[in-house]
Amino acid sequence: MSWTDGQAGRHRTSRHARRDEPQMIDAHADVASRNNEDLDDRAMLKMTDVTKAYRIGGQTVRALDSISLTLAGGEFVSVVGPSGAGKSTLLHLLGALDTPDSGSIRFQDREIGDLNDDQQSEFRRHSVGFVFQFFNLLPTMTAWENVAVPKLLDGARMANVKSRALDLLALVGLGDRAEHRPSELSGGQMQRVAVARALMMDPPLILADEPTGNLDTKTGAAIMALLTDVAHEEDRSVVMVTHNLEAASSTDRVITLQDGRLGSDARAGEPA
Repeated sequence: MSWTDGQAGRHRTSRHARRDEPQMIDAHADVASRNNEDLDDRAMLKMTDVTKAYRIGGQTVRALDSISLTLAGGEFVSVVGPSGAGKSTLLHLLGALDTPDSGSIRFQDREIGDLNDDQQSEFRRHSVGFVFQFFNLLPTMTAWENVAVPKLLDGARMANVKSRALDLLALVGLGDRAEHRPSELSGGQMQRVAVARALMMDPPLILADEPTGNLDTKTGAAIMALLTDVAHEEDRSVVMVTHNLEAASSTDRVITLQDGRLGSDARAGEPA
């Protein structure tokens, strides 16, 4: 199956049909509490009272302040909020690019908040796929070679990973662009290559940092549909940080951060 622009959204119908169902929620806190309770049995990742602070200009700034959050497989979650709300810090902690000052981050029942450098690297290689706003493709490599990079960094030989790289490009609708370099691809095509690369190690967690921020509206919508299918088809957890409220509204769940604290946590169809 290829997730082309025309096909990518077809798997979302049943999951998003519940948007029209009435919801009886009285407060943001009740929404967040109920969501986390519902997710406990199938939790992939759980943050408990996580705090992270930085020293900026001689002052201590709490980027995250006692955040508790549960994420499940098979769901596409967006994190929104103004600049400085803590979105990037949250993404860095989930991806083991940074460590919390206090609190717990458990991924598939493994504590990742206190991993050492080598363990963090291993976790990122095998458990997390990253998608960035500016694609971060290597300009001298072809599309399939860029997709293969995570396997190459893990010690695999180029000849042994080409077949999987080609399969992933076909999956995201770029089977006919495998030999093209980034300069020969459109922005949307480059982002599809980036999504395929994020899937190369078959990770259970995908972290996307403003994946539509450098794309036009139509292309951005296609990437959103692709990321939705990435979550739903393989029971992955996809977490996207974005300023784009329209893009966020098409995800299964929208989490709002404000001044390092959880502002709201609502599923599709519930009040934000």
